[in-house]
Amino acid sequence: MKRNVSTLLSVALVASRLAACSNGGGGEAKAENKNGTAATTQQSAANMLAAHKGVNQAPVPLKMERVGLHDVRVEMTAQITDIEIDKGKIYKAWTFNGQAPGPLVVVNEGDTIHFTLKNMDPVVPHSMDFHAVHASPSKDFIDVMPNKSGTFTYPANKPGVFMYHCGTKPVLQHIANGMHGVIIVKPKNGYPTDKEVDREYVLIQNEWYKYNDMNDFQNGVPSYVVFSTKALRPGDPNTNGDTFTLKEKPLLAKVGEKIRLYVNNVGPNEVSSFHVVGTVFDDVYLDGNPSNHLQGMQTVMLPASGGAVVEFTVTRPGTYPIVTHQFNNAQKGAVAMLKVTETGEDDGSETSGH
Repeated sequence: MKRNVSTLLSVALVASRLAACSNGGGGEAKAENKNGTAATTQQSAANMLAAHKGVNQAPVPLKMERVGLHDVRVEMTAQITDIEIDKGKIYKAWTFNGQAPGPLVVVNEGDTIHFTLKNMDPVVPHSMDFHAVHASPSKDFIDVMPNKSGTFTYPANKPGVFMYHCGTKPVLQHIANGMHGVIIVKPKNGYPTDKEVDREYVLIQNEWYKYNDMNDFQNGVPSYVVFSTKALRPGDPNTNGDTFTLKEKPLLAKVGEKIRLYVNNVGPNEVSSFHVVGTVFDDVYLDGNPSNHLQGMQTVMLPASGGAVVEFTVTRPGTYPIVTHQFNNAQKGAVAMLKVTETGEDDGSETSGH
């Protein structure tokens, strides 16, 4: 396999090794997975580090266009981009479109998604696994090699708040390094509470471990557990998964408003006990499906990849912490702030709590 990669010999080596890991790879990949040693795994990781050293690709914007009544064209880019996950802590993330989590994708129930993945990673193949679609994984979620692109088509027939992620082996490595995000499939008949909702946000929980360390991904505990928000519409806040942004720049609401949050825990390993301090969830739709309606909940359990729509009313001004109630992970960063004022605008007061 030839690649237009003008880096050191180690780059060429890892490229040839990784080609065998792509779907349809031969016995060499199987033998390596079965008989590979810790030293081999460490060498492979070292080669990747060498190949990505100095690579910091500027984020490529998501391309999403409705091309028919029930047809949506989506183009995403796999790339290597530096992400600040804690103050002064830079992670050379494997990303979709230079974001981690990746950009929000929104379609309607019944849409057909015409999806293209472009791979700008110089050495590593990547792929896309949309949890929101019916597909043949061995055909529709296959690897796209470096400097190549692939196009796939599938229907989105169930409403909800779904995870997407890279499905290239080892999947854990790709998700933990940053290749995860959320796709919302809007229900064709809406939610029963649509007329009651005043404001909407998206919140995603994810974890960060030691950089590109498979042993830590598998056996360790996350160094950081974090929240991000993704823009539902132009002008909405759009952040990466870090420990600080949604504390320093809180989400905003007005006293008396009913707030809707589209929530997903993209993991890859931890469970989220999603809770908003100072309120009770009026309505909850598990996995974002209107059929899964619960009321009066204090905490919503989200498994890895699990989603929900949660709605609550803010009755008094102040700061409402949004947390996972597994407080070991909240202590690692999984806290966002919702600031509620009389006007719904930021009054400049300091946020506090949790």
